[in-house]
Amino acid sequence: MITVILISFGACIATFLGGLFAIRFKDKLHLILGFSAGALIGAAFFDLLPESIGVGSKLYSISTMFAWVAVGIFAYLIIDRILHTHSHQDQGSLGAVSLVIHSLFDGIAIGLASLIPMVLPIVAAAVIAHDFSDGINTVNLVFRNEGRTRSAWWWLVADALAPVVGALTTRLFIIPESIIAIILAILAGFFVYIGLSDLLPESYHGHPTWWTTVATVIGAGVIFVAVKLAGI
Repeated sequence: MITVILISFGACIATFLGGLFAIRFKDKLHLILGFSAGALIGAAFFDLLPESIGVGSKLYSISTMFAWVAVGIFAYLIIDRILHTHSHQDQGSLGAVSLVIHSLFDGIAIGLASLIPMVLPIVAAAVIAHDFSDGINTVNLVFRNEGRTRSAWWWLVADALAPVVGALTTRLFIIPESIIAIILAILAGFFVYIGLSDLLPESYHGHPTWWTTVATVIGAGVIFVAVKLAGI
């Protein structure tokens, strides 16, 4: 429980730092977003998916586990589209709301990952990296559409507290191993979607450089090495 709280507060701090970074270093955001995209995608394929197959191997086939990954991708797609349906009315606020909900899911991911100690460090690192980029995106969205610093700070606070709330909600129920395997696969789908559909395109927006690509590859590579070292 203490570990989950500490990690969720780490995600909270990362969100704040991301927001501050967005204010201070606007011209370097594409590199951070590219790294975060690689980290999330790497966490999905190098850690979450293998663990979901390992945990559920006695109950489910590999094709079934991949099907659950697809469920995660399309479920997040639907959630994302619903949240942006009326974005033309108030794109800044609704965009910030979507990021707060994303961070809420991040906290839930931390809480669920704590049930499997081997995946917790990797999920924690990926979530913290993602929440750093969430803080960046929250400030950018509000500034771009509303332009008010005070509003940006309010949304940044909400986004920062969301992973703490999400993590604490997972302490309210017990999940059997058969469900954990499915949850890990769905989380892998979430991470793939966020990395490919959200972070990676945003990293290339206005900055289609090779350095952004390098940052993405490094992000995935860091997760790969971390997973391998954790398995030693």
